[in-house]
Amino acid sequence: MYQPYPSTDKPVEPDRPPAPQSVLNAVKLMYAGAAVSTVSLIISLVSIGGTKDAIKKAKPSLTAAQVNQLNTFIIALAVVSGVIGVALWLWMAQKNGQGRNWARILSTVLFGLATLDLFGVVSQPKTVLGLVFPVLTWLIGLGTIVLLWRRESSEFFKPRRLV
Repeated sequence: MYQPYPSTDKPVEPDRPPAPQSVLNAVKLMYAGAAVSTVSLIISLVSIGGTKDAIKKAKPSLTAAQVNQLNTFIIALAVVSGVIGVALWLWMAQKNGQGRNWARILSTVLFGLATLDLFGVVSQPKTVLGLVFPVLTWLIGLGTIVLLWRRESSEFFKPRRLV
């Protein structure tokens, strides 16, 4: 008796050749970006103790309750944005390593947003440490984007056709 081959109802994807060195290096840089972002988040949380004093100095008219609320908001924002940043680095590393062209495009868009953010960071008064991590993260992003758009990378990201 004839038994049909079991199916998952998912389309079969054609085999993709192994990733070229440029993509492998870009993925490594993305993991480095996740690591730098993690360290940056930890340092910002450790040094957040001075935030209340900075809020009081910048806005002396705020009540103690308002200062506490704003401080809590700043901490929450730092944690959420830091975790999202790390998660995006890891997700893009995985998907770009798999040859997903949409991930390469999204990585480029995220780098564009990071560039705009860097202009904002540089235009504000910062400590040296407050400038090192954003610039380092941006440089990692730049290296990643350059590698993802090299000719050999573009060949890897081209859609494959079923034969």
